[in-house]
Amino acid sequence: MSVQHFLTLSDLSGDTLKSIIDNAIHLKQKTGTSTMSMQGKVLGMIFEKSSTRTRVSFEAGMAQLGGHSIFLSPTDTQLGRGEPVEDTARVLSRMVDLIMVRTFAHERIEIFARHASVPVINALTDDYHPCQLLADMQTYKEHRGDIAGKTVAWIGDGNNMCQSYIKAAAQFDFELRIACPDDYRPRANVIKAHSSRISISDNPQQAVKNADLVVTDTWASMGQEAEKAKREKIFAAYQVNHELMAEAANDALFMHCLPAYRGLEVSAELLDDPNYSVVWDEAENRLHAQKALMLHLLDF
Repeated sequence: MSVQHFLTLSDLSGDTLKSIIDNAIHLKQKTGTSTMSMQGKVLGMIFEKSSTRTRVSFEAGMAQLGGHSIFLSPTDTQLGRGEPVEDTARVLSRMVDLIMVRTFAHERIEIFARHASVPVINALTDDYHPCQLLADMQTYKEHRGDIAGKTVAWIGDGNNMCQSYIKAAAQFDFELRIACPDDYRPRANVIKAHSSRISISDNPQQAVKNADLVVTDTWASMGQEAEKAKREKIFAAYQVNHELMAEAANDALFMHCLPAYRGLEVSAELLDDPNYSVVWDEAENRLHAQKALMLHLLDF
């Protein structure tokens, strides 16, 4: 039987993704009750990009399921000294039951998965962040029900989160409107593959009009720190604030995967406004969504 990886949302069917989210909600309701579903199982966690939420949510998730996790930074592995990705994948697969990778180039995790004999989870690459989308879809369902048929507005950089939302539009059956500067659009091949689900402009007000969910992210992702000042000027008109949210549907929600930079991509007032912002539920749901994902990948 072939190993099931989770590198993008397209690796699982829409029905399977929805089932994982339903189980995540169930697991969240059972928080505090002991379960040993993962007793004896080990998650290897490779971090070539730093993280707060990703590390804590995966480690806590494995602990709550009765399993264990091993944190590996570039200085903790031979990858940091030039060992081929293929060799690391082969060896770790013989010692752990799941491998989570957070890295830069998406091609790197694809190579890793091709040579791994256990499930590999994408915990973020430069192109995609599928675990965050599981948490976002869980959060929307908890607050507003099924997102199918709804309208989502993405405001800002056409980055890995934006590209993950493009895939989510297909898998969860919603319309996605993207507003971003012309030179910061998502990759052309991603747009082309999902053109029936999305529209792109440089007009945030147009994108947000009557939207049910408004989402943004930092303007300068990890590895783009040298561009920070330049990007702040280019994206200045793309801040999500109360004025912009007034264009959305009356019961619209706001999400941000965090960390957020108040006063840049989102106003401080909006981020902390519980009438719109569900970012704290969204952050917590990384824990529950990833528990449900790991259980699925190990066929529990």
